[in-house]
Amino acid sequence: MVVVIIAVITAGALLSVSVTGRDRDLERESQRLLALLQYTQEQAQLRTREFGLLCDTNRFQFVEYDPRKDLWVAVAQDDALRGRELPDGLNLSLTVEARPVVLVRPPDSKDLTPQIMIYSNGDLTPFQLTVERKDPQRSVTLASNDEGKIEAQPLKESRT
Repeated sequence: MVVVIIAVITAGALLSVSVTGRDRDLERESQRLLALLQYTQEQAQLRTREFGLLCDTNRFQFVEYDPRKDLWVAVAQDDALRGRELPDGLNLSLTVEARPVVLVRPPDSKDLTPQIMIYSNGDLTPFQLTVERKDPQRSVTLASNDEGKIEAQPLKESRT
């Protein structure tokens, strides 16, 4: 029985981080987040609406500004922008306008004010959003540049 349990744990670890050192979960989630941010930026311009990204340590959600209610609400009409949980072992860290942001929110919080703003003219808040794995230490950072584009920086890996 012990051998079976060890085999299952080893197989799970190999699926998450392959023999070549690739981290498929980290790569997939960072690519998904990059694509969703670029998509939301396009939607903001096409629909002339303000959007935002609300992050927590292990989840993210896109929101839009409702001028009639004068508050931020979850995006309801576009399933691609629904809230998403990161796979186990992955976390987010965020820097907005060169300042680190604390991503822990109270569990009962109804406030959906985003940390990253995506304006209807295509501009966005200067940010660096990092998807990271603690063990082993690997990360991919998504960042806005001076032209208003969002870019993914290469995977960083540090040996501890």
